[in-house]
Amino acid sequence: MLPYYLTVKQTGSHEINIQKSRFIAHIKRAETEEEAIAFIDQIKKEHWNATHNCSAYLIGENDQIQKANDDGEPSGTAGVPMLEVLKKRKLKDTVVVVTRYFGGIKLGAGGLIRAYGKSTSEGLNHVGIVERKLMTTVSIKVDYGWLGKLENELRSSVYALQDILYADAVEFIVYVEEAQVEQFHAWMINLTNAQCEIENGEQLYVEFDA
Repeated sequence: MLPYYLTVKQTGSHEINIQKSRFIAHIKRAETEEEAIAFIDQIKKEHWNATHNCSAYLIGENDQIQKANDDGEPSGTAGVPMLEVLKKRKLKDTVVVVTRYFGGIKLGAGGLIRAYGKSTSEGLNHVGIVERKLMTTVSIKVDYGWLGKLENELRSSVYALQDILYADAVEFIVYVEEAQVEQFHAWMINLTNAQCEIENGEQLYVEFDA
């Protein structure tokens, strides 16, 4: 699993107009090729009367699945420029469909490349980008006498305090980046004079605005 990666925040669409043609970028997170293809098919059905529905997607930890489709535009003028934007932004698990309604003015190869690239880039800006960091869920149990000190220290730290559970002892649930787990353990032991129980739990991705 990657320690972190960038992807789109949400599903959405964004329209721009260039030389009377409408370019609508539809963007979605897709973790499998099947998801990406299903999204492309959905947009094609919704915009069945469009001049073109060009698409690109980039999937996998090592970008092992990459596809670009010009959907009738001159070869290399639509899907590839869209895919290049995804690569340049270092995104993963992302699919884009740009719907074009022709406005009567031909843009030429260079104009098309710029138009599809711009539509993709502005669409990404519209839906937002997130950084997904691989975190370890760490549980710290202490006596109630440590509650105030630990809560204050955790809330002012770089670590993500997820929850506080109140039972026979106080239990803090904290998200810690994988590379910082040992450092976090040492910090907790030092803060509590070793009067704590620490246990690592599941690993999961936590999202932060990029």
